[in-house]
Amino acid sequence: MKKEKLAIFGGPKSFNEKIETYNTIGKEELRAAIKVVKSGKLSSFLGEPSNEFYGGKYVQRFEKNLAKYFGVKHAITVNSWSSGLSCAIGALDLDPGDEVILPTMTMCACASAILQWNLVPIFADIDPDTFNICPKSIEKKITKKTKAIMSVDYFGRPSDMKKINAIAKKYKLKTISDTAQAIGAIYYGKFAGTLADIGGYSLNYHKTIHTGEGGILVTNNSNLALRLKLIRNHAEAVVGKFKIKNISGLIGRNYRLGEIEAAIGIEQLKKLNYLVKEKQNWANQLIKGLQKLKGLSLPIMPKHITHSYYAFPMKINPKILKVSKQKILKALKSEGVPWISGDLTLIHKLPVFQKKIAFGKKSFPWKIGKEFNSVNYNLKSTCPIAERILNENYINIPISLLNFNKNKIDKVIKSFNKVWNNLDLL
Repeated sequence: MKKEKLAIFGGPKSFNEKIETYNTIGKEELRAAIKVVKSGKLSSFLGEPSNEFYGGKYVQRFEKNLAKYFGVKHAITVNSWSSGLSCAIGALDLDPGDEVILPTMTMCACASAILQWNLVPIFADIDPDTFNICPKSIEKKITKKTKAIMSVDYFGRPSDMKKINAIAKKYKLKTISDTAQAIGAIYYGKFAGTLADIGGYSLNYHKTIHTGEGGILVTNNSNLALRLKLIRNHAEAVVGKFKIKNISGLIGRNYRLGEIEAAIGIEQLKKLNYLVKEKQNWANQLIKGLQKLKGLSLPIMPKHITHSYYAFPMKINPKILKVSKQKILKALKSEGVPWISGDLTLIHKLPVFQKKIAFGKKSFPWKIGKEFNSVNYNLKSTCPIAERILNENYINIPISLLNFNKNKIDKVIKSFNKVWNNLDLL
Protein backbone atom coordinates (compact mmCIF):
# COMPACT_ATOMS: atom_id res chain seq x y z
CA MET A 1 0.00 0.00 0.00
CA LYS A 2 1.47 3.32 -1.10
CA LYS A 3 1.74 5.90 1.64
CA GLU A 4 0.30 9.38 1.24
CA LYS A 5 2.75 12.14 2.04
CA LEU A 6 1.86 13.79 5.36
CA ALA A 7 0.92 17.47 5.29
CA ILE A 8 3.56 18.13 7.94
CA PHE A 9 6.14 17.09 5.32
CA GLY A 10 4.60 19.07 2.47
CA GLY A 11 1.79 16.72 1.34
CA PRO A 12 -1.85 17.77 0.79
CA LYS A 13 -4.16 18.15 3.80
CA SER A 14 -6.80 15.49 4.35
CA PHE A 15 -9.20 18.07 5.83
CA ASN A 16 -8.94 21.23 3.79
CA GLU A 17 -12.40 22.78 3.87
CA LYS A 18 -13.75 25.54 6.10
CA ILE A 19 -15.84 24.46 9.05
CA GLU A 20 -18.22 26.81 10.83
CA THR A 21 -19.11 26.86 14.50
CA TYR A 22 -22.37 25.10 15.26
CA ASN A 23 -25.46 27.32 15.41
CA THR A 24 -28.62 26.04 17.09
CA ILE A 25 -30.48 29.35 16.98
CA GLY A 26 -33.25 29.47 14.36
CA LYS A 27 -36.46 31.29 13.45
CA GLU A 28 -38.28 29.93 16.51
CA GLU A 29 -35.82 31.56 18.90
CA LEU A 30 -35.87 34.80 16.91
CA ARG A 31 -39.67 34.99 17.06
CA ALA A 32 -39.63 34.25 20.79
CA ALA A 33 -37.04 36.95 21.50
CA ILE A 34 -38.89 39.55 19.41
CA LYS A 35 -42.13 38.80 21.25
CA VAL A 36 -40.45 39.52 24.59
CA VAL A 37 -38.86 42.72 23.31
CA LYS A 38 -42.20 43.95 21.99
CA SER A 39 -43.79 43.26 25.38
CA GLY A 40 -41.38 45.68 27.03
CA LYS A 41 -40.89 43.31 29.99
CA LEU A 42 -37.31 42.06 29.61
CA SER A 43 -37.20 40.98 33.25
CA SER A 44 -39.89 40.61 35.89
CA PHE A 45 -37.94 39.73 39.01
CA LEU A 46 -38.65 41.64 42.22
CA GLY A 47 -36.71 41.48 45.48
CA GLU A 48 -39.96 41.07 47.47
CA PRO A 49 -41.98 37.99 48.46
CA SER A 50 -44.48 37.73 45.62
CA ASN A 51 -45.02 35.72 42.50
CA GLU A 52 -42.51 37.96 40.72
CA PHE A 53 -39.83 37.05 43.26
CA TYR A 54 -39.56 33.88 41.17
CA GLY A 55 -39.21 35.68 37.83
CA GLY A 56 -41.38 36.61 34.89
CA LYS A 57 -43.75 34.39 32.95
CA TYR A 58 -41.09 33.14 30.54
CA VAL A 59 -38.63 32.29 33.33
CA GLN A 60 -41.33 30.41 35.23
CA ARG A 61 -42.56 28.63 32.12
CA PHE A 62 -39.02 27.63 31.18
CA GLU A 63 -38.39 26.26 34.69
CA LYS A 64 -41.65 24.28 34.60
CA ASN A 65 -40.70 22.77 31.24
CA LEU A 66 -37.21 21.93 32.49
CA ALA A 67 -38.50 20.20 35.62
CA LYS A 68 -40.85 18.11 33.50
CA TYR A 69 -38.14 17.23 30.97
CA PHE A 70 -35.53 16.16 33.52
CA GLY A 71 -38.04 14.46 35.81
CA VAL A 72 -37.25 16.52 38.90
CA LYS A 73 -39.34 18.45 41.40
CA HIS A 74 -37.49 21.73 40.94
CA ALA A 75 -35.58 23.47 38.15
CA ILE A 76 -34.13 26.91 38.87
CA THR A 77 -32.62 29.11 36.17
CA VAL A 78 -29.66 31.44 36.70
CA ASN A 79 -27.71 33.85 34.49
CA SER A 80 -24.72 31.51 34.08
CA TRP A 81 -23.62 28.08 35.20
CA SER A 82 -20.83 29.72 37.22
CA SER A 83 -23.63 31.47 39.09
CA GLY A 84 -25.39 28.12 39.39
CA LEU A 85 -22.35 26.55 41.04
CA SER A 86 -22.15 29.45 43.48
CA CYS A 87 -25.84 29.00 44.35
CA ALA A 88 -25.36 25.26 44.80
CA ILE A 89 -22.43 25.63 47.18
CA GLY A 90 -24.17 28.34 49.15
CA ALA A 91 -27.38 26.34 49.47
CA LEU A 92 -25.53 23.53 51.30
CA ASP A 93 -25.07 25.74 54.42
CA LEU A 94 -21.41 24.94 55.12
CA ASP A 95 -19.01 26.72 57.49
CA PRO A 96 -15.87 28.67 56.49
CA GLY A 97 -12.91 26.32 56.32
CA ASP A 98 -15.00 23.25 55.44
CA GLU A 99 -13.66 21.18 52.56
CA VAL A 100 -15.30 20.28 49.26
CA ILE A 101 -13.78 17.56 47.08
CA LEU A 102 -13.79 18.03 43.31
CA PRO A 103 -11.77 16.83 40.29
CA THR A 104 -8.74 18.77 39.13
CA MET A 105 -9.65 18.17 35.48
CA THR A 106 -12.47 20.65 35.10
CA MET A 107 -13.13 24.36 34.61
CA CYS A 108 -11.86 26.85 37.16
CA ALA A 109 -15.43 28.01 38.01
CA CYS A 110 -15.95 24.77 39.95
CA ALA A 111 -13.18 25.63 42.38
CA SER A 112 -13.85 29.38 42.49
CA ALA A 113 -17.47 28.73 43.50
CA ILE A 114 -16.12 26.86 46.52
CA LEU A 115 -13.73 29.67 47.41
CA GLN A 116 -16.50 32.26 47.11
CA TRP A 117 -18.15 30.73 50.17
CA ASN A 118 -14.88 30.66 52.14
CA LEU A 119 -14.52 26.91 51.74
CA VAL A 120 -11.41 24.91 50.85
CA PRO A 121 -11.25 23.00 47.54
CA ILE A 122 -9.66 19.56 47.75
CA PHE A 123 -8.68 18.08 44.39
CA ALA A 124 -9.24 14.41 43.62
CA ASP A 125 -7.64 12.51 40.78
CA ILE A 126 -9.42 11.24 37.69
CA ASP A 127 -10.39 7.83 36.42
CA PRO A 128 -7.98 7.27 33.49
CA ASP A 129 -10.68 5.63 31.38
CA THR A 130 -13.45 8.22 31.80
CA PHE A 131 -11.59 11.49 32.59
CA ASN A 132 -14.10 11.98 35.43
CA ILE A 133 -13.46 12.11 39.16
CA CYS A 134 -12.21 8.82 40.59
CA PRO A 135 -14.32 7.46 43.50
CA LYS A 136 -11.26 5.79 45.08
CA SER A 137 -9.40 9.10 45.03
CA ILE A 138 -12.41 10.84 46.60
CA GLU A 139 -12.38 8.48 49.56
CA LYS A 140 -8.63 8.95 50.06
CA LYS A 141 -9.10 12.74 50.24
CA ILE A 142 -11.83 12.73 52.91
CA THR A 143 -10.95 14.35 56.26
CA LYS A 144 -12.97 15.43 59.30
CA LYS A 145 -13.47 18.78 57.53
CA THR A 146 -14.94 17.27 54.34
CA LYS A 147 -18.57 18.25 53.91
CA ALA A 148 -19.38 17.82 50.21
CA ILE A 149 -18.37 16.23 46.91
CA MET A 150 -18.65 17.96 43.55
CA SER A 151 -18.59 15.58 40.59
CA VAL A 152 -18.08 16.91 37.06
CA ASP A 153 -19.47 15.12 34.00
CA TYR A 154 -16.54 16.09 31.83
CA PHE A 155 -16.77 16.18 28.03
CA GLY A 156 -20.38 14.94 28.26
CA ARG A 157 -19.89 11.61 30.06
CA PRO A 158 -21.76 11.05 33.36
CA SER A 159 -19.69 10.45 36.47
CA ASP A 160 -20.01 7.20 38.41
CA MET A 161 -22.78 8.50 40.66
CA LYS A 162 -23.61 5.10 42.20
CA LYS A 163 -20.16 4.93 43.78
CA ILE A 164 -20.05 8.65 44.56
CA ASN A 165 -23.44 8.59 46.29
CA ALA A 166 -22.40 5.49 48.25
CA ILE A 167 -19.32 7.36 49.53
CA ALA A 168 -21.44 10.43 50.33
CA LYS A 169 -23.90 8.31 52.32
CA LYS A 170 -21.08 6.54 54.17
CA TYR A 171 -19.47 9.80 55.32
CA LYS A 172 -22.67 11.91 55.50
CA LEU A 173 -21.62 14.30 52.74
CA LYS A 174 -23.64 16.49 50.38
CA THR A 175 -23.29 16.08 46.62
CA ILE A 176 -23.26 18.48 43.69
CA SER A 177 -23.26 17.30 40.08
CA ASP A 178 -21.72 19.72 37.60
CA THR A 179 -23.31 18.52 34.39
CA ALA A 180 -22.53 21.64 32.39
CA GLN A 181 -21.22 19.64 29.44
CA ALA A 182 -23.44 16.57 29.72
CA ILE A 183 -26.97 17.86 29.30
CA GLY A 184 -29.13 15.07 27.88
CA ALA A 185 -26.74 12.26 28.86
CA ILE A 186 -28.26 9.23 30.64
CA TYR A 187 -27.00 7.32 33.67
CA TYR A 188 -28.88 4.13 34.58
CA GLY A 189 -32.12 5.42 33.10
CA LYS A 190 -31.96 8.89 34.63
CA PHE A 191 -30.61 12.16 33.30
CA ALA A 192 -27.09 13.00 34.36
CA GLY A 193 -27.24 15.86 36.84
CA THR A 194 -30.36 14.58 38.60
CA LEU A 195 -28.69 12.02 40.88
CA ALA A 196 -27.02 14.44 43.31
CA ASP A 197 -28.48 16.68 46.02
CA ILE A 198 -28.09 19.51 43.51
CA GLY A 199 -27.16 19.23 39.85
CA GLY A 200 -27.25 21.44 36.85
CA TYR A 201 -26.41 22.44 33.32
CA SER A 202 -24.83 25.28 31.39
CA LEU A 203 -26.63 27.37 28.80
CA ASN A 204 -23.44 29.06 27.66
CA TYR A 205 -23.26 29.84 23.95
CA HIS A 206 -21.09 26.86 23.05
CA LYS A 207 -23.10 24.21 24.93
CA THR A 208 -25.52 21.76 23.27
CA ILE A 209 -28.43 24.13 23.86
CA HIS A 210 -27.91 27.71 24.91
CA THR A 211 -29.37 31.11 25.68
CA GLY A 212 -26.12 33.01 25.13
CA GLU A 213 -25.36 32.79 28.81
CA GLY A 214 -27.37 30.98 31.45
CA GLY A 215 -27.60 27.97 33.71
CA ILE A 216 -30.08 25.46 35.14
CA LEU A 217 -30.11 24.03 38.68
CA VAL A 218 -32.08 20.86 39.42
CA THR A 219 -33.00 19.23 42.71
CA ASN A 220 -35.67 17.04 44.31
CA ASN A 221 -35.17 18.68 47.70
CA SER A 222 -37.70 21.46 48.31
CA ASN A 223 -35.67 23.10 51.09
CA LEU A 224 -32.58 23.27 48.86
CA ALA A 225 -34.72 24.60 46.01
CA LEU A 226 -35.96 27.47 48.18
CA ARG A 227 -32.41 28.29 49.29
CA LEU A 228 -31.26 28.29 45.66
CA LYS A 229 -34.05 30.69 44.71
CA LEU A 230 -33.22 32.95 47.66
CA ILE A 231 -29.51 33.10 46.85
CA ARG A 232 -30.40 33.86 43.22
CA ASN A 233 -32.40 36.93 44.24
CA HIS A 234 -31.01 39.02 47.13
CA ALA A 235 -31.73 36.52 49.90
CA GLU A 236 -30.60 38.68 52.81
CA ALA A 237 -33.28 41.29 52.02
CA VAL A 238 -36.21 38.87 52.08
CA VAL A 239 -35.42 36.07 54.55
CA GLY A 240 -37.35 37.91 57.26
CA LYS A 241 -40.46 38.28 55.16
CA PHE A 242 -40.17 34.62 54.07
CA LYS A 243 -39.88 33.69 57.77
CA ILE A 244 -36.70 31.67 57.13
CA LYS A 245 -35.36 30.30 60.43
CA ASN A 246 -31.91 29.18 59.22
CA ILE A 247 -30.41 32.21 57.49
CA SER A 248 -26.86 30.83 57.44
CA GLY A 249 -25.40 31.14 53.96
CA LEU A 250 -28.32 33.19 52.70
CA ILE A 251 -26.37 36.17 51.47
CA GLY A 252 -27.93 36.62 48.10
CA ARG A 253 -26.71 37.62 44.67
CA ASN A 254 -28.33 38.81 41.50
CA TYR A 255 -28.12 35.63 39.44
CA ARG A 256 -31.45 36.10 37.67
CA LEU A 257 -32.10 35.01 34.10
CA GLY A 258 -33.77 37.52 31.77
CA GLU A 259 -37.05 36.98 29.94
CA ILE A 260 -35.41 37.01 26.49
CA GLU A 261 -33.00 34.25 27.50
CA ALA A 262 -35.83 32.23 29.04
CA ALA A 263 -37.99 32.57 25.91
CA ILE A 264 -35.06 31.37 23.80
CA GLY A 265 -34.45 28.54 26.26
CA ILE A 266 -38.03 27.31 25.90
CA GLU A 267 -37.43 26.87 22.17
CA GLN A 268 -33.97 25.40 22.62
CA LEU A 269 -35.24 22.74 25.01
CA LYS A 270 -37.54 21.45 22.26
CA LYS A 271 -34.43 20.72 20.18
CA LEU A 272 -32.37 19.02 22.87
CA ASN A 273 -33.21 15.41 22.01
CA TYR A 274 -32.35 15.96 18.36
CA LEU A 275 -29.14 17.86 19.08
CA VAL A 276 -27.83 15.24 21.50
CA LYS A 277 -28.67 12.45 19.06
CA GLU A 278 -26.85 14.31 16.29
CA LYS A 279 -23.66 14.55 18.37
CA GLN A 280 -23.97 10.87 19.26
CA ASN A 281 -24.28 9.97 15.58
CA TRP A 282 -21.11 11.93 14.77
CA ALA A 283 -19.30 10.26 17.66
CA ASN A 284 -20.45 6.79 16.58
CA GLN A 285 -19.18 7.51 13.07
CA LEU A 286 -15.81 8.50 14.52
CA ILE A 287 -15.69 5.38 16.70
CA LYS A 288 -16.49 3.14 13.74
CA GLY A 289 -13.82 4.78 11.59
CA LEU A 290 -11.06 4.93 14.22
CA GLN A 291 -11.57 1.82 16.34
CA LYS A 292 -9.03 -0.29 14.44
CA LEU A 293 -6.17 2.17 14.94
CA LYS A 294 -3.68 0.65 17.34
CA GLY A 295 -2.72 2.61 20.44
CA LEU A 296 -5.79 4.88 20.26
CA SER A 297 -8.45 4.62 23.00
CA LEU A 298 -11.92 5.94 22.18
CA PRO A 299 -14.90 6.93 24.42
CA ILE A 300 -16.87 3.70 24.06
CA MET A 301 -19.82 3.59 26.50
CA PRO A 302 -21.17 0.74 28.64
CA LYS A 303 -24.86 -0.10 28.18
CA HIS A 304 -26.10 1.85 31.21
CA ILE A 305 -24.51 5.16 30.15
CA THR A 306 -24.99 7.50 27.24
CA HIS A 307 -22.55 10.25 26.33
CA SER A 308 -23.76 13.66 25.10
CA TYR A 309 -20.39 14.34 23.39
CA TYR A 310 -19.78 17.96 24.18
CA ALA A 311 -16.33 16.81 23.11
CA PHE A 312 -14.76 13.63 21.78
CA PRO A 313 -11.79 12.82 24.06
CA MET A 314 -9.24 10.16 23.11
CA LYS A 315 -6.05 8.69 24.50
CA ILE A 316 -2.85 7.96 22.62
CA ASN A 317 -0.58 5.20 23.90
CA PRO A 318 2.98 6.33 23.06
CA LYS A 319 4.49 3.06 24.32
CA ILE A 320 2.54 1.07 21.73
CA LEU A 321 2.96 3.61 18.94
CA LYS A 322 6.63 4.45 19.68
CA VAL A 323 5.70 8.08 18.98
CA SER A 324 4.92 10.86 21.46
CA LYS A 325 1.50 12.44 21.79
CA GLN A 326 2.99 15.79 20.84
CA LYS A 327 4.32 14.54 17.49
CA ILE A 328 1.06 12.82 16.59
CA LEU A 329 -0.94 15.90 17.57
CA LYS A 330 1.28 18.11 15.42
CA ALA A 331 0.75 15.80 12.45
CA LEU A 332 -3.04 15.76 12.92
CA LYS A 333 -3.14 19.55 13.15
CA SER A 334 -1.12 19.77 9.94
CA GLU A 335 -3.69 17.52 8.21
CA GLY A 336 -6.30 20.12 9.12
CA VAL A 337 -8.28 18.25 11.78
CA PRO A 338 -10.42 21.13 13.11
CA TRP A 339 -9.79 22.39 16.62
CA ILE A 340 -7.98 19.25 17.76
CA SER A 341 -6.00 19.86 20.92
CA GLY A 342 -4.15 18.12 23.72
CA ASP A 343 -3.90 20.86 26.31
CA LEU A 344 -5.81 21.51 29.52
CA THR A 345 -5.02 23.35 32.74
CA LEU A 346 -5.34 21.22 35.85
CA ILE A 347 -7.07 23.51 38.33
CA HIS A 348 -4.85 22.78 41.33
CA LYS A 349 -1.92 24.27 39.38
CA LEU A 350 -3.47 27.76 39.20
CA PRO A 351 -1.69 30.52 41.18
CA VAL A 352 -4.60 30.91 43.63
CA PHE A 353 -3.96 27.37 44.92
CA GLN A 354 -0.22 27.25 44.58
CA LYS A 355 0.13 30.48 46.58
CA LYS A 356 -3.01 30.00 48.71
CA ILE A 357 -4.01 33.60 48.18
CA ALA A 358 -7.71 34.23 47.60
CA PHE A 359 -9.15 36.84 49.99
CA GLY A 360 -6.67 39.28 51.45
CA LYS A 361 -3.01 38.36 51.82
CA LYS A 362 -3.15 35.98 54.77
CA SER A 363 -4.20 32.70 53.10
CA PHE A 364 -7.92 32.94 53.89
CA PRO A 365 -9.86 30.55 53.79
CA TRP A 366 -6.98 28.13 54.26
CA LYS A 367 -6.05 30.01 57.45
CA ILE A 368 -8.91 30.98 59.72
CA GLY A 369 -7.74 32.59 62.97
CA LYS A 370 -5.05 30.40 64.47
CA GLU A 371 -6.23 27.35 62.56
CA PHE A 372 -4.39 26.52 59.33
CA ASN A 373 -5.49 23.98 56.74
CA SER A 374 -2.37 22.10 55.77
CA VAL A 375 -3.69 20.82 52.41
CA ASN A 376 -0.82 20.60 49.94
CA TYR A 377 -1.49 21.28 46.26
CA ASN A 378 1.77 19.67 45.19
CA LEU A 379 2.32 19.98 41.44
CA LYS A 380 3.33 16.34 40.98
CA SER A 381 1.62 14.37 43.74
CA THR A 382 -1.83 16.00 44.10
CA CYS A 383 -3.34 14.27 41.06
CA PRO A 384 -0.64 12.13 39.38
CA ILE A 385 -3.00 10.22 37.07
CA ALA A 386 -4.43 13.44 35.66
CA GLU A 387 -0.89 14.76 35.17
CA ARG A 388 0.21 11.64 33.30
CA ILE A 389 -2.90 11.41 31.12
CA LEU A 390 -2.65 15.07 30.17
CA ASN A 391 1.07 14.96 29.41
CA GLU A 392 1.22 11.63 27.59
CA ASN A 393 -2.18 10.56 26.32
CA TYR A 394 -5.00 13.09 26.05
CA ILE A 395 -6.24 14.54 22.75
CA ASN A 396 -9.66 15.97 22.00
CA ILE A 397 -11.98 17.18 19.24
CA PRO A 398 -14.76 19.53 20.48
CA ILE A 399 -17.42 18.13 18.16
CA SER A 400 -20.27 19.99 19.87
CA LEU A 401 -18.76 23.34 18.86
CA LEU A 402 -18.43 22.66 15.16
CA ASN A 403 -20.86 22.18 12.30
CA PHE A 404 -19.89 18.66 11.30
CA ASN A 405 -21.68 16.37 8.87
CA LYS A 406 -21.01 12.86 7.60
CA ASN A 407 -18.61 14.04 4.90
CA LYS A 408 -16.57 16.15 7.30
CA ILE A 409 -16.40 13.36 9.87
CA ASP A 410 -15.14 11.06 7.11
CA LYS A 411 -12.34 13.54 6.40
CA VAL A 412 -11.38 13.56 10.08
CA ILE A 413 -11.23 9.76 9.96
CA LYS A 414 -9.12 9.94 6.79
CA SER A 415 -6.71 12.34 8.53
CA PHE A 416 -6.21 9.97 11.45
CA ASN A 417 -5.69 6.95 9.21
CA LYS A 418 -3.19 8.86 7.10
CA VAL A 419 -1.14 9.81 10.17
CA TRP A 420 -1.28 6.28 11.57
CA ASN A 421 -0.05 4.88 8.23
CA ASN A 422 3.00 7.12 8.55
CA LEU A 423 3.85 6.78 12.25
CA ASP A 424 7.29 5.43 11.39
CA LEU A 425 8.15 8.78 9.79
CA LEU A 426 7.25 10.94 12.78
